[in-house]
Amino acid sequence: MDEPWDFEFLYRIVEGFMSFLSEFVDDWTANDMRVAVFKILFSWLVLSLIAIHFAWKVYGNTVNDMYYRQGTGGQNGGTPDTAPHLSGWESASGDALKTHRE
Repeated sequence: MDEPWDFEFLYRIVEGFMSFLSEFVDDWTANDMRVAVFKILFSWLVLSLIAIHFAWKVYGNTVNDMYYRQGTGGQNGGTPDTAPHLSGWESASGDALKTHRE
């Protein structure tokens, strides 16, 4: 029969996380220059992510519609450059690609 799983590994992970968290809180409350720089950069990151989120909520559909228009053209609403049965590297007339000298 299997032995009961030892929770020592889980306990060590939780203990390590709690010690890291307590050191982080101690550094956060310290009046140190690197902590002040970290707070400024962290605040800037959070503010930027919030601004991007709200901008996407407001303008997301408009931006999405600009890139994915409905229609018979290409993906962006224009006319396709080549026939649908040819790849983009082949010419429409079936000629081989010209070399440097021609």
